[in-house]
Amino acid sequence: MLLLTVLSCATLAAPKAPTATPAAASQLEVARLDQDPVPARILTGEFDGRFVLVPETVVRERGGAPRWWRITTKTDIPADGQPHLVLTSPHQARVEAWTPDKVLPVTRSLYGPDADPGFSTRGLVFPLPGGLAAGEAVYLRVHATSAMPMEVRVEPLARVHRADLVHVAWRSAILVSLLLLSVLALGFWIGIGERSYGYLLLTLFAQAAFFAAVGGEIRMVPGLPDSVLMDPRIPRLIGLVGALASVVFLVHYLDLRDRHPLLARLLMGCGIVFGALVMVTLVATPIWIAHLANLTLLVATVIVMVAAAAGVLRGHRASYFVFFSWLPMLLLLAISIAGVTGPWNAPAWLSHAFPASFVLAGLVLMIGLTDTLQQLRRDRDHASRLATFDGLTGAMSRPAIEARLKAAVEEAHKGRLPLSVVFFDIDHFKRINDDYGHRVGDSCLKIIALRTRNRLRTYDLFGRWGGDEIVVLLPDTRFGEAMGVAENLRSAVNCRPLSIDRHLFQVTLSLGVAELAPGETAEDLLERADAALYASKQGGRDRVSGRPGHQRELAQAGQTL
Repeated sequence: MLLLTVLSCATLAAPKAPTATPAAASQLEVARLDQDPVPARILTGEFDGRFVLVPETVVRERGGAPRWWRITTKTDIPADGQPHLVLTSPHQARVEAWTPDKVLPVTRSLYGPDADPGFSTRGLVFPLPGGLAAGEAVYLRVHATSAMPMEVRVEPLARVHRADLVHVAWRSAILVSLLLLSVLALGFWIGIGERSYGYLLLTLFAQAAFFAAVGGEIRMVPGLPDSVLMDPRIPRLIGLVGALASVVFLVHYLDLRDRHPLLARLLMGCGIVFGALVMVTLVATPIWIAHLANLTLLVATVIVMVAAAAGVLRGHRASYFVFFSWLPMLLLLAISIAGVTGPWNAPAWLSHAFPASFVLAGLVLMIGLTDTLQQLRRDRDHASRLATFDGLTGAMSRPAIEARLKAAVEEAHKGRLPLSVVFFDIDHFKRINDDYGHRVGDSCLKIIALRTRNRLRTYDLFGRWGGDEIVVLLPDTRFGEAMGVAENLRSAVNCRPLSIDRHLFQVTLSLGVAELAPGETAEDLLERADAALYASKQGGRDRVSGRPGHQRELAQAGQTL
């Protein structure tokens, strides 16, 4: 999720406070003076003829040297409602206000000793205890470090407090949500070790830090000196770092290096530009950084949307999450840019909807990333199952049954428990393949595997050793009981013919049974079962032969004597 708030710190997409009501806006005239004379000359009216009216009730600064603004009321504003002049979204601006009844200014900013903790961070508030008569003016000396438009309105104290409560509720919900998503990303990153969560963590945390820096909530963090809070580089650095993390996250999450190598290189190029801007911002704040950041952001946004749209058309699941999580942000961003750069003010709900769209996008991408991991887990489990089980018969593969046999032998020796093995194959199976083809032979194997497996207990293990050879592992089973199981398997096959492709086949099994002897290895046990199977072949097929474990003990005893 690319940190679109770089645009905000570059002054093109700053979250705007709710616009003034039409009645309040029609009461005020805003004029600008592109000079900075001493206050005494301004207050005497010497420069009144040089102020230029602006078409809206907005103080639009471009950063740099201080400028003067004049706010004039067209109608009387009575004092009984305790009116206050409010400048919304001040960011790092420092404003000195001279009201008609004051010789000395009231200075306000969101940070430092001029901050007023009695009001929220939605704006700078200046009391008008005597109200304003029609034609009276309030002079403002504004020193802004970045271009942040500030709407001007006059509100009664009750409305100021009510708007502050709404602002605090929304901002708290947004910031807490971003921080909670960051904690979740951190937990997944630590628990799973997937680096995508690390990139998402950095992006989400940078968004929360950026909104807190721009909106003023960062002043609540204990221990931060005023020099840091007032440094215009801080929010820009946070935004650029978040943008860089977002680029890396999207390249990795959308798998662009494999799916769209050219788009991946272009997006990583944007990331390199963001990284370079971080290094420049550490030492200076030239105005061209904002323009280059905006241009790079626009290019990166187009690249991401093209990649996501292409992925959606191809059915790539991750692309769906990126595309639909970005769509609300882009729409709100367009409205915000139009409101900042155009002749009209953005709607009131945008100040909360725009940052809320980042929360929504973070949540959607968190779900999408989890979905991707679940898909990888399903693919891994499927691959593991293919490696563990034979695709034709459903029996365990040879490596799997070998591993289970060795483990069962070790457990039997350790616990002094009985263990038996049945080893069988299909009589004259090669003849079936030669006469009727391998497709019929495969069908024959499937049916026999099904018939025999259905005669086993739930904890018995059934594995294909190779070709038509099957190994059955019988835990906690003595030789005599294993012989009975083998006879049951034999009768399950020869009890009725197999019907395949309108052909009837009378199929039989030859089986060998061996019981584990003390100290015997898995290889020796299977070798004795194979010898018993060979004895069944020699004895005429369709029979069971056995090698009990105590015979091996007797043979060993005879050799010792």
